[in-house]
Amino acid sequence: MSESQGSEGSTQRLPVLEKAAESELGQSASAAAYEPLPTLDEEGGGEGRFWSARRVPAGILALLVLLGAGAFLYDVAAVRAGRPPMHWRRSLARQLAERPLDDTWVLLGAGVAAVVGLWLIVLAATPGLRDVLPMRRLHADVRAGLHRGAAATALRDRAMEVAGVQSVRVRMRRRKADVRAVSHFRELDDVRADLDATLADGISGLGLARPPALSVHVGRPGRKG
Repeated sequence: MSESQGSEGSTQRLPVLEKAAESELGQSASAAAYEPLPTLDEEGGGEGRFWSARRVPAGILALLVLLGAGAFLYDVAAVRAGRPPMHWRRSLARQLAERPLDDTWVLLGAGVAAVVGLWLIVLAATPGLRDVLPMRRLHADVRAGLHRGAAATALRDRAMEVAGVQSVRVRMRRRKADVRAVSHFRELDDVRADLDATLADGISGLGLARPPALSVHVGRPGRKG
């Protein structure tokens, strides 16, 4: 079987930075880093992540504000019309006036409000959409992105073309593509070398704006039983 999991990727091949053979463990591993290909206006790697619309948090916050404001507005209008204020507003006003600032419920409410406020600030200040990888911009008015799962699947399919590879698992992270393959024949170092070359070409073909480091590990199938 073969698996693919999400994370981030990139573009072009550089020389192998580090290689380690672990023949006594039945594994072979390598790591490689890549430079981005030339892009529009020489800004390769400068493409930021796509910003999420945050529709769900924004919708929840808007609904809560609408409900709270509507309830207060209705009660104020009822009082102006000569009706007594609603019980919940009288109780709330009394509790706020009588409870000391060091009361447990006051501190708990303040803590919850602070956490929610911090969460909203983080949502407003961060782009989100971590699963969408920015691609190289070849035209000034066009931006493209690639889902991490799709990038991992493309690399896995390329790796499965290498002779001797039985199964592959690809994990795409923000700065590294971690590839773990199982080989049932051929020397592990030969399989790893072919995977290095094949996956380097595959990463270039993805057209991503930010280059990942490539880590390739090759091992033998585990013993059954």
